[in-house]
Amino acid sequence: MPNNGMAAGRGWLRDITSYQWRVLLLAWFGWALDNTDFNLFAVVLRPALGELLGGNPSVGDIGRVGGLLSMVGLMGWELGGMCFGVVGDYIGRIRTLTLSVVMVAIFTALQGLSPNTLVFGICRFLAGVGTGAEFVVGIPLVAEAFADLPRARMLGFMMTGASFGSIFGGQLYAWFGPYGWRYPLFAGAVPALILLALRRGMEEPERFKAVYARRQELKARALKSVAAISVEERRFLGFAPKQLFNRENRYNTMVGVLFSLGALLGIWPSNVWLPTIQVQMLGRSGISGAAAVPFVGHGMILFGIGGMLGQAAYGFIADAIGRRGANALYSSGTLVSGLILYVVLQDYSLYPFVLPFFGFSVFGIFAGLAVYLPELFPTHVRATAVSFCSGTGRLVTSFGPLVAGLLVVPFGGNFALATAAITGFAALAIVAMALGRETKDDILPV
Repeated sequence: MPNNGMAAGRGWLRDITSYQWRVLLLAWFGWALDNTDFNLFAVVLRPALGELLGGNPSVGDIGRVGGLLSMVGLMGWELGGMCFGVVGDYIGRIRTLTLSVVMVAIFTALQGLSPNTLVFGICRFLAGVGTGAEFVVGIPLVAEAFADLPRARMLGFMMTGASFGSIFGGQLYAWFGPYGWRYPLFAGAVPALILLALRRGMEEPERFKAVYARRQELKARALKSVAAISVEERRFLGFAPKQLFNRENRYNTMVGVLFSLGALLGIWPSNVWLPTIQVQMLGRSGISGAAAVPFVGHGMILFGIGGMLGQAAYGFIADAIGRRGANALYSSGTLVSGLILYVVLQDYSLYPFVLPFFGFSVFGIFAGLAVYLPELFPTHVRATAVSFCSGTGRLVTSFGPLVAGLLVVPFGGNFALATAAITGFAALAIVAMALGRETKDDILPV
């Protein structure tokens, strides 16, 4: 039976329960908080390094150290995703999500107290651990809560939280940036209070509770006698990461990793270096120093608005033309708009017009990760699968901002060209869609 039957009917919004709305808002706010952290890091990176490195650091120094700090944060995200994805499959999505939110809030604020780049890097890493946990747990949480509703649309809406994070981060920088780079980081921890209030009294989705109950019942039987459970039941109890490479899952695991690589290589160098690129472009137009701060902040807001629209539209596009077609479309948009933004444009005059289109594609593909990955795997390994695929992608792409930063020198100090070179790897996501299966009309695997 196709899973989109309810989506095709009228009034599907009326079928959403209060519990499902709370789940959606919890995951949305969590993802918004996480991307606020990443966005704030990006917009304060250059002024922070100017102070922490001392004196007047060169473009090469900023590229090298900024790339290392970015890599450290993404590696933390990878570790958090890998570890907490497995934890989420065993202790529950809600509790794991709460822990991640607390970590992000604390270590985002502590970055603002950093006396040197070493402490800044440690806090960056630990904030990344929390961010990675939220991403891989929030996706299966929403997918399972909306398993019998148009989940692509709900997951697409959940991912708009990332774009809201860019908007919110840009606005925080516009408000507090003129007082110094530390103050936006302090303010970035405030949204965690909203999440903790939403978390109170929430239960796990029914699908997870059923899997948890089955796991506990099988463990109790196995303790009495291994012969009391079947081969299939022993396989079900196997360590979740190991199950990703069994006969049923390994091809989907390969497709998921390749898709994650393309999507994440497309976004992270831009997410880190776009504020710095804007500063360079504004300098060509004669705008520099404190006068450039509002332009950078508002540019990131436009980038976020485009991303929010792209993510909100993803579910409707994916329900119309399929997951594979939607993912290929968004990845192609990233390549084209990224080429225009970083290679064709030579000053800032047209940046405000292109940034929303670039955000639509490069942020929108995150909704593709949220929709497509959980549809490839069963409930008892879903969070682990999402964490492994996206985590492997993050492990590789954590070097993307660093490589882009190191390429600045051979590209003559041009951050735009260096970032464009890495953004081109978004083509890997198109290859993944050529290899993967279509899941549009499939029920969510149990």
